Parts: sequence; structure tokens; C-alpha cells
Amino acid sequence: LIESELFGHRKGAFTDAQRDRRGALTQANGGTIFLDEIGEISPVFQVKLLRFLEDGLIQPLGAEKPEPVQVRVVAATHRDLRGMIVAGTFREDLYYRLAGCEIRIPPLRERISDLPALGEYFQQRSEQELGLPKAGPPSQETLSLLAEHPWPGNVRELGHLIRRVLIEV
Repeated sequence: LIESELFGHRKGAFTDAQRDRRGALTQANGGTIFLDEIGEISPVFQVKLLRFLEDGLIQPLGAEKPEPVQVRVVAATHRDLRGMIVAGTFREDLYYRLAGCEIRIPPLRERISDLPALGEYFQQRSEQELGLPKAGPPSQETLSLLAEHPWPGNVRELGHLIRRVLIEV
């Protein structure tokens, strides 16, 4: 499925392939594509992604020849890719292809001081998306409770929590 999503496919390439479909890489040609949770891809697809990164060619499923594509790839993961390399579950050569410029953003539990700003951002965004009246900022007591939580779901968990609270109020 991910191969078809990124590389595209030709009509008849597999059951239900009723028409040609351009993949996300072709659609992003000349621009940037964001690959979230790169640590979750299969070893088989790691090889295909590495091949694309090395030669800039994609071959849609069912196509007879590869096509050139130029995209900047930005990838993210919550996994320890270096640990996965040691464990043999992530290709070292793919890691170095992707890690041209590595930015580590610590999990929310390691930067609790960001809670007020992130909370305000998610509150404003949720109020706007849901068409809710603007509420005041969270109390110190609320911020203290939030600071005690371990945030296993990281920033996404905070965003969902704030959205749920605004819906239930």
C-alpha cells in the first residue's frame, strides 16, 4: 500500500487498480514531501525508498520503466533509528541518506516549560476549528496538573486532550 501511495500505479497493476494513479512523490515533484513515522516502514520498502533516494527514479506499480522525480524529503519518527540499526530492523545506509540535517525535538515530557504556549496554541486552533467562543487561558492549577502528566502520546496527546475538554465544556 505504501509503495502505491508514494510511487503510484498503473491501471491493472493489482486488483482494484481501475485507473492510473500518480503517487505522492510524483505529485510533490519539484517540491518537498514529508514522510512521517519513517521508522515504521518495512525492510522491503526501505530498500525501495533507498533506491529512490540514491537515483531519483520511481517506478509506479505496473509501469514498464522508471520515471525521474526531484523532491526534497523530510522524514520524522519517534523511534530510535540508531538503536533499530543495531537491532537490524532499519537500514544504516537509508538512515544516512535521510539524516543529512538531523533535528532532534525532545518529547513533551522533557520540555514541560513549553506546556503553556503549546496549550494556548491548541486551544486557539480548536476553538477556531470548532467555532467555539474564545475561552480564557488555563489556570495555574490546570497547568500544574498538566505538568505532572508523563505525556506518552507527546504533543499530539496534548492537542487531543485540549480539543476534548473544549468539546465537553
